[in-house]
Amino acid sequence: MSENPFQAPADAANADQDPTQSVSAGRAAYNVVSDTMTGVNVRWSDNKFQAVFVFVSVVATSPAGALLAALNPRWNLPWPAGALLGSFAGLVMGIFASGIFLMFYRAARHIKGKHD
Repeated sequence: MSENPFQAPADAANADQDPTQSVSAGRAAYNVVSDTMTGVNVRWSDNKFQAVFVFVSVVATSPAGALLAALNPRWNLPWPAGALLGSFAGLVMGIFASGIFLMFYRAARHIKGKHD
């Protein structure tokens, strides 16, 4: 019986995969496009890092905002409102800071040829 002409040979299926890469060639190509142009970052490690970073920044800035509101009578702001403003500031700063860090981290990894 002859081989199926529409099916790639078994050795050709793994020819495009580099054994040093931990992801497939298609996933590596998607990662390059999503990191450099546009797209959703689907890396669990990046999303987990960003969620933890944002959570810590919100938790750290909320008491700072409450303390500043309580210690500064000219603001005429109750401490819960200061905590809320501090939380919002931490949310915004955490998103930007973690995103910028991931941008530089992923750029350095791509320069090294690691598209995981």
